[in-house]
Amino acid sequence: MTIANPILKGFNPDPSICRVGEDYYIATSTFEWFPGVQIHHSKDLKNWRLVARPLNRVEMLDMRGNPDSGGVWAPQLSYHAGQFWLIYSDMKVVSGPFKEGANYLTTCTTIDGDWSDPVYLNSSGFDPSMFHDDDGKQYLVNMFWDHREGNHHFYGIVLQQYSNFRERLVGQPQIIFKGTDYRVTEAPHLYKIGDYYYLLTAEGGTGYGHMATIARSKDIQGPYEVHPENPLITSRFYPENTLQKAGHASIVQAHDNQWYMVYLMGRPAKGDGKYLDKYGQYAKEENLNRGYCSLGRETSIAKLEWRDDWPYAVGGNQPSATIETDLPEHPWPQDWLGVDHFDDDKLNIHYQTLRIPLDEEAANLTENPGHLRLYGKQSLTSTFTQAHVARRWESLNFDTGCAVAFEPKTIQQMAGLTNYYNTQNWTTLCVAWHEEKGRVLDVMTMENGAFSNVLKGKEIVVPESAEYVHMKAEVRGDAYTYHFSFDGSNWQRIDAEFDTYKLSDDFTQGAAFTGAFAGMFCMDGSGVKLPRTYADFDYFVYQER
Repeated sequence: MTIANPILKGFNPDPSICRVGEDYYIATSTFEWFPGVQIHHSKDLKNWRLVARPLNRVEMLDMRGNPDSGGVWAPQLSYHAGQFWLIYSDMKVVSGPFKEGANYLTTCTTIDGDWSDPVYLNSSGFDPSMFHDDDGKQYLVNMFWDHREGNHHFYGIVLQQYSNFRERLVGQPQIIFKGTDYRVTEAPHLYKIGDYYYLLTAEGGTGYGHMATIARSKDIQGPYEVHPENPLITSRFYPENTLQKAGHASIVQAHDNQWYMVYLMGRPAKGDGKYLDKYGQYAKEENLNRGYCSLGRETSIAKLEWRDDWPYAVGGNQPSATIETDLPEHPWPQDWLGVDHFDDDKLNIHYQTLRIPLDEEAANLTENPGHLRLYGKQSLTSTFTQAHVARRWESLNFDTGCAVAFEPKTIQQMAGLTNYYNTQNWTTLCVAWHEEKGRVLDVMTMENGAFSNVLKGKEIVVPESAEYVHMKAEVRGDAYTYHFSFDGSNWQRIDAEFDTYKLSDDFTQGAAFTGAFAGMFCMDGSGVKLPRTYADFDYFVYQER
C-alpha cells in the first residue's frame, strides 16, 4: 500500500502518535481554536478520521483573552494502564522575553469519552510529554524556558518524576539534554527501546530550518549521546523538496513490527527568498523564506529502519512524497460531504470556534431548524468572544460559501463569510448596514492589523425582497475571489482579488503557528441586548475542486 503525504492536511501541527492494538491515534495542536486538541484515528496509517477534541469544557481550557497563536501547544498522547493520557500546554503569553503558560494532564478510558478534569503539572516551559517507564515510574519532560538577556531562551530539556497517586510532579527537576548546535531544542518525547532511552526533540525553529533530532542513553537521566547522522528528518538542506519545515516528530512501532515516524511539515505555494526564516533564531543562509504555507503546518509520515541501535528514515533524512507499507488498507466513510445544511442536532466535527465554546445563547441549531443561528458578539479582531464558526483550509483549490438571512439595524452589526488566519489577518464578505443605502454587501480586510473597507463608497445594496444572501469564495492557488447571489442561481463577482499567502504563518507578523480557516460570523458591537441581533445560516459549503 502506498501512503501519500501529507496524511493530515491543513492546520494539523506537532503530531503525537500512539498505538493501541491495531488502532493508531494522532493528537495535534489547536492553539486558540476550541475545542482543544485534534485527535485522528487510523487502522492503516494512511486513512485518518477526526474522532475527538478532548478539551471541550471551559474547566479544561479557558482561553478568553489568549493571544493569537496562544492556547494549546504541542499536546502529547499516550496509552498506559488501560487509559489514554493527554498532556497539553495552555499558553497565555507567546511573545517577548517571557513565555507564560501552564502544562496539564487529562485522562480517559476511551478516545472519544469524557476526559477528566485537568491536573496541573508545571509552568517551566512548553511542549510537555509524559513517559511511562517499564518499572512503573512515570516522568514528564518539557523544554525549559530561559528569559535572561543574552541567553538562548531554549535552555534545555527538563525531566521530573510524576506521581499518579499524588497527582503531581515529585522530586527535583533535572536538565537532561542541552540540545545540539542547531539549537531551539523543544518538543521532547522519550521512548524505551531495547537497552536505550531515546530522546526525540525538535530543533532549528518551527520554520524552514526545522528538524527532528534524536539522542540516546542507557540511563533516563543521561548523559545522552546524539545520533551520528542527525537530523533524523529535515527540509532545511533540501530547498527543492515540496514538503518543507519538516520536524517536530513522534515515532511508533506498528502492529506489523515496522517503525514509523509522523512529523510536522508545510507545503509552500509561493516564495520570494528575500528574508530569513523568522522562527530560526540561528538561521543560516540556506534557510531563506521558501514560500508561504496558507494551509498551515500539516502532518506527514516516514518509515524508519534501525542500524546500530539508531533509527534512520528510509530513503534519507528528507521528506518523501510517498512511502510504502505492508499494512492492509482500511478506509473510513466520509464525514464531510461538501455542503452542510445544518440538519443534525449538533455541529459537524470539522467546525471549531475561537477561544471559548459558543453556548446555546450564542449559537444553536434549534431555534430555526435547518439553520445555524449565530447571535452577534464581538468583532473578528477580538481575543475574547466571537460568534465565529469555521473549518480548516485543506487545499488551495476549493469553493467555500454560505447563505445568510440577516437584518442589521446599525453600522455596528454585520454577518457573513470569512477567510481567516487570526485577529490581525482576515477577509470577509458580509451583510452590513449603511445609513443611506440600508442593507448592503461589504468586503473588509485586515492585513497585519491594517484595516480596509474594500467597497467603500461602492457598497452593493441588498434588495428588500432578498431573504437570503448567498456568498462564496473561489480559492484558486495564489488568489481567491468573492461572489454573491440574491437568488442562489445568478452569481456576480466582487471586483477584487485577494492573495492566499496573506493567510499564512510566513506573512503574519508576530507569533503565527496556525493556518487558514473558512467560516461564518455574526458581529454586534452596539451593546443592545434586546432584541438580540442574530444571523441565520441556511448552509455552508467547503468543496475542493
